[in-house]
Amino acid sequence: MAERTLLITGCSSGIGYDAAHGMRKRGWRVFASCRKPEDCARLAAEGFESPRIDYTDEATIRSGLDEVLSATGGRLDALFNNGAYALPGAVEDLPTAGLRAIFEANLFGWHSLTRAVIPVMRQQGHGRIVQNSSILGFIPLYWRGAYVATKHALEGLSDVLRLEMSGTGIHVILIEPGPITSRIRENAVGHFESWIDWKASPRAAEYEKTLLKRLYDSTGGKDAFELPASAVTAKLAHALEHPRPRPRYYVTTPTYLMGGLKRILPTRGLDTIIRRGK
Repeated sequence: MAERTLLITGCSSGIGYDAAHGMRKRGWRVFASCRKPEDCARLAAEGFESPRIDYTDEATIRSGLDEVLSATGGRLDALFNNGAYALPGAVEDLPTAGLRAIFEANLFGWHSLTRAVIPVMRQQGHGRIVQNSSILGFIPLYWRGAYVATKHALEGLSDVLRLEMSGTGIHVILIEPGPITSRIRENAVGHFESWIDWKASPRAAEYEKTLLKRLYDSTGGKDAFELPASAVTAKLAHALEHPRPRPRYYVTTPTYLMGGLKRILPTRGLDTIIRRGK
């Protein structure tokens, strides 16, 4: 059997880092890409082939994939789109430029890399494209409008792509985690400070009471029902290795709970529950 090859983005920490190690242990040849050169060097020191791919830089998307295909003789069995960031803040305080920026990183770059991979998978007659979405891909949550928008868009685009790839041997799969141990909150601080003028907002008191404490209080501990990144890796393994992968994989109790409630409750009923968790 030919060696199975997998390209994962966003491997500097969290879900991508765990997935790279977990799938390598399962016998996959993992290309663990990162956005920053220093993170690529660190992953290379851990024994990975680590091409640099920055979703906001089209040149690195092309060069990173070329590096992978050159190493594999033009073969790629699977892609796990994973790298993303959060830009917290009220929608009314979110500059449109900030929304454009997060879409470049969380959606447009994913689309560009995916489009580049599809011809390779078409030619070899098979492939798996796994998109790391979120519980926020199908429900809204306060202060997360920018991130929610990118994940809702990702879900819609992936659903259509899954339909269009039917019969090609290419499977398109969504993973929808809830709270997972990662650095996404820590990494969001810089984006928040760059784009959100919360002190000038009519919601300034709400920011101080809720969002600022969540962003800056390092003693807050884990979220309720939070799972380690290995929980996502377990679903990724099933998505990549099962002969009939599911279109969607929920991860964490809140994802299962909200997925069920969304199916049975009217919008106002679901809004009421979400407001209580504000």
